[in-house]
Amino acid sequence: MPKQSNQLPEPITLRKSIGPSIILLGLALGSGELIMWPYLVSQYGLGIIWGGLAGITFQYFLNTEIMRYTLARGESVFVGWRRWGKFIPLWFVFSTVIPWALPGFVLSSATILNYVFPALPIRPTAIALVILTGLVISSGKTLYKTMETVQRTLLSLGVPFVTILAIYLAKQTDWLALFRGLVGSGDGYRFLPEGIALGAFLGAFAYSGAGGNLNLSQSYYIKEKGLGMGKYGIGIKALFSSQRPHRIDGSFFTLSGSNLSRWARWWRLVCTEHAIVFWGIGLFTILMLSLLSMATAYGTSTSGGLNFFFTEATMIGNSTYPWVGSLFALVGALMLFTTQLGVLESASRIIAENLLLLKYRHNEEVHASKMFYIVLWSELAFSVVFLFTGATEPRAILTLGAILNAAAMMIAFILIFLLNTKALPRLIRPNFIRRFALLLAFSFFAYFVTQTIKGAL
Repeated sequence: MPKQSNQLPEPITLRKSIGPSIILLGLALGSGELIMWPYLVSQYGLGIIWGGLAGITFQYFLNTEIMRYTLARGESVFVGWRRWGKFIPLWFVFSTVIPWALPGFVLSSATILNYVFPALPIRPTAIALVILTGLVISSGKTLYKTMETVQRTLLSLGVPFVTILAIYLAKQTDWLALFRGLVGSGDGYRFLPEGIALGAFLGAFAYSGAGGNLNLSQSYYIKEKGLGMGKYGIGIKALFSSQRPHRIDGSFFTLSGSNLSRWARWWRLVCTEHAIVFWGIGLFTILMLSLLSMATAYGTSTSGGLNFFFTEATMIGNSTYPWVGSLFALVGALMLFTTQLGVLESASRIIAENLLLLKYRHNEEVHASKMFYIVLWSELAFSVVFLFTGATEPRAILTLGAILNAAAMMIAFILIFLLNTKALPRLIRPNFIRRFALLLAFSFFAYFVTQTIKGAL
């Protein structure tokens, strides 16, 4: 383990810091960006796209406050919360397992592959993709490096392709509707159209970014990238590398003048990196995919599920060349696959560490990598059995999962507010604007979660 120190390392360059936000953004591309917002736009137009802007902005504040704690202490936020008692690790195990247990993204990816290549049976293909996710996650020297490489490749291929299609196919009226939608002005409505299911809107709002507890994994990526006090920590190794026990708790840096000067530069650095990559590219992708949906699938009759996506692919093929529509579908399948990859990796990290934290004592060494792979391959085994038996995703469980993900985010906002205002030294605590943003986000989610539950009763 790197030698622990009470000195904050010198900040690195912006270019070298890019990475953690790329992994987190990869979690979002196959959910809110590719499926949820484009589907809602195909039904109600672009007047609701303000929700994507608000959702990803709220997540920017959540994620940077998560980074604040790990930068300052070199440990995950879960370790900080564990000092308050055992209940919080139990909550994170429960609220991560239930929403993310079912292999929905990989099943959707297999369905799209079947659309392009009808000879590929859906469930066997999905099982093969599940096994492939396990092999990819388990390979490489370190887990962090593997995930950064995969998600960086996806972004460099998928985002430019979608952007070119949107610019080529969108009409002037579509662009005008997009700009009006950013301020909540729709076709005959303001902010929310009559008849929209609040649960669907809440799901899209929560997934304007990673969604649920998965945002909290940014804490791991900051540490394993070696940013701030995370430089002194150890990350998850590859499956077949040496699995040695190590400490998972960290320590604060000394509040000297030189360290506080470095802290100010570190803080500007990670906020800039996250604003450019997660907020900037993430919002841009939401807007381009929604614009593309407006230009191709709006006003068409679809029966739900992925049918709107297939309509998009067909319309793209009709407006350009058939192979372009097929390529769009394949890019969508790749996005969904890498999202499943990121979900499994992130959820397994959170579940594994919180299981260890149930019996963890300060300065104790644990087998973090071993626990991670036990959880990961247990999840993979469950997914294979689920798909092999031909089971479908129960509607009640999916509804519960959507509500629980939104509730998990609601609780995360208040927990990080308390952690950073109570556990951090005064000189590095969040300012008034950031505290207000966290409480505003909590209130927003609380309102929609409450309304969704009322509507479901």
